[in-house]
Amino acid sequence: MGQKVNPIGFRVGVNKNWRSRWFSGKKMFGDLLNEDMKIRALVRKRLENAAVSDIIIERYANRVRVNIHTARPGIVIGRKGQDIEKIRGEIAKMTGKEVYVEIKEVRNPDTNAQLVAENIALQVSRRVSFRRAMKRAIKIAMDMGVDGIKIKASGRLGGAELSRVEWFKEGKIPLHTLRVNIDYGFAEAATTAGRIGVKVWVCRKPEDTAQGERKQKTNVADAQES
Repeated sequence: MGQKVNPIGFRVGVNKNWRSRWFSGKKMFGDLLNEDMKIRALVRKRLENAAVSDIIIERYANRVRVNIHTARPGIVIGRKGQDIEKIRGEIAKMTGKEVYVEIKEVRNPDTNAQLVAENIALQVSRRVSFRRAMKRAIKIAMDMGVDGIKIKASGRLGGAELSRVEWFKEGKIPLHTLRVNIDYGFAEAATTAGRIGVKVWVCRKPEDTAQGERKQKTNVADAQES
């Protein structure tokens, strides 16, 4: 019996951080959690075409800070910042709290698991061959220097009568190794045959590990010179 675990939740506290960063007692916890879900749903709906990969929510007393990670910051901000002000106003009206919205750019959208999944789902909904979309995404990600990538699609693929699962993998994806930086994304494609789910796992080399290796090499070189 397969028991699946979300790779990001599995690594929280090891090399991943919480997406909602606040503390509350038992009385207010449920209300604040529900508020977080409504904020995320609102932002996703308003910025459907803005390539939003992640929404981080932080709370301080009666203030809410929403950090939007996007590959298209220009679309999110809008002309003279009008669009972002509208979103901030809607969140403030919904929560009744002081709201701050920050935009953070995703530098490499082709190696971000959530954005890769959404891109494949968009292509599938536009009747592009799912195999072609998956293989192209894998090739681009590997060219960008990731250690490995795995993509799985499930549903009535190609309009088939029976649903099935197909997946492609390249490189290494050690899901059970906690110290490995695994990024995970999920998206759904709405087709005439029904919903098709797309899951993406991307294995990236941790920045801190790379920096540590550089420092170690520098120290060894200094020792040899001395």
